This record gives sequence, structure tokens and C-alpha cells, in this order.
Amino acid sequence: MNTEAINIRYSDLAEKTCCLSCGGAVNHAKPAPGEHCLDLGSGRGGDVIRMAQDAGGEGFAWGLDISEGMLRKAAATAARLGVDNVEFLKSQLEVIPLDSETLDLVVSNCTINHAHDKQAVWNEIHRVLKSGGRFVVSDIYATEEVPEQYRSDPQAVAECWAGAVTRNTYMETLARAGFREIEILEESDPYPKGQIMVSSFTIRGHK
Repeated sequence: MNTEAINIRYSDLAEKTCCLSCGGAVNHAKPAPGEHCLDLGSGRGGDVIRMAQDAGGEGFAWGLDISEGMLRKAAATAARLGVDNVEFLKSQLEVIPLDSETLDLVVSNCTINHAHDKQAVWNEIHRVLKSGGRFVVSDIYATEEVPEQYRSDPQAVAECWAGAVTRNTYMETLARAGFREIEILEESDPYPKGQIMVSSFTIRGHK
């Protein structure tokens, strides 16, 4: 599924009440007062607003998403709640429009699996984090390579597993990006999708 199709799909979902996430990375992130945070694939902005509130007036939270509808919804919600230490950015995951070594925390829920170049995404996460900064990411991995027939299947994309890679590939990508102290905080039992099995997990690592 191409970028424009994803933009249209998630813009349409912006005003609906369905859950769009495979995990609760922000529940493990615990932003501290004064921290600068980023949510990749920020959707309606709920996690961004929560991080901004936890970080307080000396902190800041950014949300990054490709969907114009989601970005509009998120900005409107932040304004309605009076949360002004936030900013929502439109961009691909592979190019984060923030300066290097400026963030304490990056979170993401079931978004990185959509990226075509996952190594580029993790390299960017490493770039924008300060030394000692951390990521907490919930995502899906496959127990075997996803068959090509599912890669662009709308249903598989909507269920967040069409772009999944294997657990070993996922961990190798993190290591190549330069992350250390990688922990698996939560991990589901494998469950069937199409012709394969997948699992969801939440991981944390440090720069």
C-alpha cells in the first residue's frame, strides 16, 4: 500500500473510535519533567498529549504522522485541552524533521512495521536521541518471512503485519543502528495471520 493510500485510510479513521494501536509503549516510557519526547505515528495525538503533560512546562512533545486527518485531529485536541508544549509534524518515518541529539525519549505504537526502510527509521531514531536517551516501541514481528501476496494487501496493512519482519531481523536492525541495553518488556504468544504466525512486543533500548 502506497503512502497516499495510507494517508487517505488513516485520515478517514481520524474521527472514528476504533483502536489503531498494537501496544502501549507510552505506559512503559514514563517521561520525566523537562524531557523532550517524540511519538512516531502519533495518530490522534493522545500519547503525545500525555507525554507533554508528564514532561511539564519545561518539557516538550512532538507527534509525527503521515496522515493529514490525524494531524488535524491531534492539533485540535491539544488546543481544546490547553496543552501548548506540543507540536505535530507531517513526515515519513525515515526522515524525522528534528535536530540531532535533541530528544530524551522516542515512542511508537505499531507504526514502524509500515515503513519500507526500517533501518533508515531506526538510524533516524538513534540520530535524534541524546546520548543516554531511550526508545520504547510496541510493534509486530513475524515468525517467518511475510509472503509477498500480503505485502500490499489492504487488510494485512490495516492489521499492521503486512510489513513485519522476523524477530531476529528486528533485533539486528536495532544493533546496526547503534542501540544498546535492549529489553523486551512485553511479548505475546504467536497468533495466526494469513499463512503465517506473528507476535506483538514492546521493547526498550538506549543510545
